Amino acid sequence: MPTALTLPPVRLDPPRKLWTRPEYDELTSTGALDQQRLELVEGELIDKMGKKRPHANSMTRLRHWLEGVFGFLFVNTEVSIDVAPEDNPTNEPEPDIIVFKRADTEFTANPRPDDLHLVVEISDTTLGFDLTTKAGLYARAGIVEYWVLDIAGRRLIVHREPQSGRYISVAVYGEHESVAPLAAPESQFRVSDAFPS
Repeated sequence: MPTALTLPPVRLDPPRKLWTRPEYDELTSTGALDQQRLELVEGELIDKMGKKRPHANSMTRLRHWLEGVFGFLFVNTEVSIDVAPEDNPTNEPEPDIIVFKRADTEFTANPRPDDLHLVVEISDTTLGFDLTTKAGLYARAGIVEYWVLDIAGRRLIVHREPQSGRYISVAVYGEHESVAPLAAPESQFRVSDAFPS
């Protein structure tokens, strides 16, 4: 006669291959990943998936606004960056938008956290990941300001004051509110401008 299971079974996940940056670079240099958009986060290859129209529209709108504030050569999209030295061996994230402290034509390697004013992720299907894993990664790197544009929620989540691997200040701005980047306090971004009417 069978007995009742009183405890859930021990969860046994299959082993995973965690990647390092040199392994990832070697894999991409072979051309094996040419058809995929991937980024290396916490040793895993994350599929950046195709950008849906709302994501692309919001990214274009926010990028144009940032270019108007900081200048065309100071804003770039989907560029790999370095993070904290202890995280670099297994991480090479590609934020949707970054704002440099100096023109991006001056870089010969990945920008480092102290090269950046602002990092932005546009979230349609990745909100939880961007608010937890990515936020922790950027906070440990000491990136002073991190924005997450939540497309479904029509809001902007602003992270500031990185300390001890997390952001001390996290504020949510609704679509009828405005916020200025720390590096351009006189320039107010209306959250609604990131979304089609």
